[in-house]
Amino acid sequence: MTTRVVLADDSLLARQLLTDMLQARDDIRVVGAACDGRQAVELAQALKPDLVIMDLLMPVLDGLDAIEEIMALCPTPVLVLSAAVEASEVDRAFMAIKRGALDVMEKPALDGIGSLEGFAATLREKVQFLSRIRVIRHPRRKLRAGEALAPLPGGSGHNILAIGASTGGPKAVMRLLKSLPADFPGAVFVVQHIAQGFAAGFASWLDRECALPVKLARDGAPFRAGEALIAPDGTHLTLAEGTIRFNDAPPMNCCRPSIDVFFDSLARQRCDNVVAVLLTGMGRDGAQGMLHIREAGGTTIVQDEPSCAVFGMPKAAITLDAADQVVPLDLIPAALNKLFAAQRPEPEPGALAPHD
Repeated sequence: MTTRVVLADDSLLARQLLTDMLQARDDIRVVGAACDGRQAVELAQALKPDLVIMDLLMPVLDGLDAIEEIMALCPTPVLVLSAAVEASEVDRAFMAIKRGALDVMEKPALDGIGSLEGFAATLREKVQFLSRIRVIRHPRRKLRAGEALAPLPGGSGHNILAIGASTGGPKAVMRLLKSLPADFPGAVFVVQHIAQGFAAGFASWLDRECALPVKLARDGAPFRAGEALIAPDGTHLTLAEGTIRFNDAPPMNCCRPSIDVFFDSLARQRCDNVVAVLLTGMGRDGAQGMLHIREAGGTTIVQDEPSCAVFGMPKAAITLDAADQVVPLDLIPAALNKLFAAQRPEPEPGALAPHD
């Protein structure tokens, strides 16, 4: 089956280069090429492609607005190509994800055949995978009259929230962290599979979006309640004796950082204080580690299939019986509130919130 792609980039050279890369495979065909965002929207509507590859800085209508219109008029998987991993470009890339794009890649440097060949192989693989994702607008689910979340094991004493996510995860992580108050009574860790060079920008973007302070995790540093830490790309994140530790062990489940590696570091001790959440993503990373956390006394929550962009990792965890509860994304904050509410201290008179 041939994957049909629309390219949107104001550079003729970029469009030609990307077309050649994609059509090196017989099962990918570029069916349309747009030089501005308005044309990209029109081609997406007319051609109904399996995927749109979108540049963000374009005339007439920029990539951000084009993505928003495509999602409103003809929801289609979108892969963003960012010109650089500089702060301004990374910020635009994550704004694109917030508006509906599934993933982001950095455009290749034109400095050698080897780097272009590596980029082309990764691009083709990503195109084939993302094009199979059904993009719809999920309505925010509300509890029906008389409905309540099933009780979760555990109780008071939780002080670590560990979140793992992959494809479709940046937007899901943002929605989850945005629901947490600035005085959240636990330390939050996020292991998100993301393109090389984008982790720091992801942390900065989340910090601007959320009341809870968000930072990139640092090797050898302690951690504290009321702060969210993002795993850097290219290294495994672990916790040992109350301290953050990085290691350069081989990738696990083809990932570094690996959610399993992080979850397993938590499971090496009793996990009565740990709540682990596994969000949307392809593959199996995090499922085995989540089972180990549950076996060590931790509480585990998995995102349900209808609210996932990709149900791979959550499904793997459910299959292993690693999930205490399977919950729609928009109801996970309510579950976390119940688990952590008992620890939230009453503010002292005149005390300032962390971001004040």
